[in-house]
Amino acid sequence: MPFAISVVGRSNVGKTTLLEKLVRELKRRGCDLATIKHVASDFDLDHPGKDSWRLAKAGSDTVVLSSPREVALMRPVTREATPEELLHLIGEGFDLILIEGFKNSSLPKIEVHRKELGGLLTSPEELLALVTDERLDIAVPQFSPGEVEALADLLEKKSLAWRGTDDVLLTVNGTPISLNPFVKRILGNTLLGMVSPLSGAEEVTSLRISLQRGHS
Repeated sequence: MPFAISVVGRSNVGKTTLLEKLVRELKRRGCDLATIKHVASDFDLDHPGKDSWRLAKAGSDTVVLSSPREVALMRPVTREATPEELLHLIGEGFDLILIEGFKNSSLPKIEVHRKELGGLLTSPEELLALVTDERLDIAVPQFSPGEVEALADLLEKKSLAWRGTDDVLLTVNGTPISLNPFVKRILGNTLLGMVSPLSGAEEVTSLRISLQRGHS
């Protein structure tokens, strides 16, 4: 799974503005990236009368729109998706995923802070970096809002380090399952030991196994 970072902060502090600048800078450097934005209220990507709206109203549980340039998936949910589920949905193929919001997640975070809006939302232990208009007495890399290139340098470094480590992801019934480091190591070593001797799988860089159980 790509390296993912959550950008958090109080309302109107400049999170989206920072993300826009980071996306432009990282794309200029050739980075393949995706973005996720967390919103507190409902949103509508479809409109009454459109073909996709008609298919959804007819009873389709999921509707996928596909064109030569874009793909969109629309699916109603009974609860809010977790960041891990959204990352699984996005899949592989990216150097970095930037997420706006999800301040309560376990993801490493960049907090955008402005003095006049109050204190920090997150503890220093959760922070990868702080973008702030005042220097705070915490042991976290701190950047001014204009130091986008320096912040992009840090993200590139962290992304490269992440790609240099093994990771194991387990998904059951479409839901990512949290694994501690010991279980990750045991599961990864077991799968590699089973698959590596097979013809065509001598050098494994990524592995995906899908199990579909029948119903009696």
